[in-house]
Amino acid sequence: MKIEAKNVEANAYLALPNEQPAPGVLVLHPWWGLNKDIEGVCDRLAEAGFVAMAPDLYDGCIATTINEAEKYSEAMNEDIAKAVVKAALNELLAHEACRGGKVGVIGFSLGASFAVQITHDQSERVASVVLFYGLGWAEQTKTQASYLGHFAENDPYEDDAYREHFEQKLKDNGRPVTFHIYPGTGHWFFERSRPDAYDKAAAELAWERTLSFLSQTLR
Repeated sequence: MKIEAKNVEANAYLALPNEQPAPGVLVLHPWWGLNKDIEGVCDRLAEAGFVAMAPDLYDGCIATTINEAEKYSEAMNEDIAKAVVKAALNELLAHEACRGGKVGVIGFSLGASFAVQITHDQSERVASVVLFYGLGWAEQTKTQASYLGHFAENDPYEDDAYREHFEQKLKDNGRPVTFHIYPGTGHWFFERSRPDAYDKAAAELAWERTLSFLSQTLR
């Protein structure tokens, strides 16, 4: 589907459950772009009874190597990307299949920072946030949402001290928060397209925890 944001037309992937209306979940992709992994997350959410939407922040570009991902993420206009995320949230809440009220947000790596930001800026519209090996600004933790985090034990892209600081800021702001560390895993452990990092057992456990969390916070 198409969404309009800041005079820019962006694509978004939409997956609908059989039973409607249903709770909505916004899915924000990692620096690879809106690839089959993220479309698959949306499809699995729909199978579990959620309306899932994933906006494309890269205008159709999909990276398969770290060099490509670095190039696309650096070229991304952050203001336009934020506008696309906000437009996707608006479209999700307005969709006839969505129950409305508040939604959940799932952010993967790069997408996690946008998940933290939209939850802060639209705090009255986001009930729950799931972060996969990524964070945002600790100053953006004063929200109305509950938080679940999945982090790798061996992750050169995430600083343990900052993760602990971020978690503490959430607690200081009265936010329900649970962060899980998955032993023996690295960044991208949830993503099937990254055979160098994908960990089936950790991914399945993270998914079970994610569905349980979303069901508790959005149903």
